[in-house]
Amino acid sequence: MTTTDSAPSASTTKQRGFWQHAADIRSVTGVLFACYGAILTIRGALATDAAIAQAEGVNINLWTGLAMLVFATVCLYFAFAREQHTPLSSE
Repeated sequence: MTTTDSAPSASTTKQRGFWQHAADIRSVTGVLFACYGAILTIRGALATDAAIAQAEGVNINLWTGLAMLVFATVCLYFAFAREQHTPLSSE
């Protein structure tokens, strides 16, 4: 019985890192909130006076979209900050 203690190739390491990052809930949440926040911000910026009047004078799409973009930025910041401070495993 022989064992090989060869180091994993660079492509295997990159794929493992990508999947670990993609599976992180902060990354998934950040991307989803960024997409929905961008859509709502655009809709709010293009809102008509009638749509704003229907929401009692508040451009709710714009404000909600901006809040979602801020939340997405925080999620993505912490997802990438975690990646920089995680020690390398010796597999």
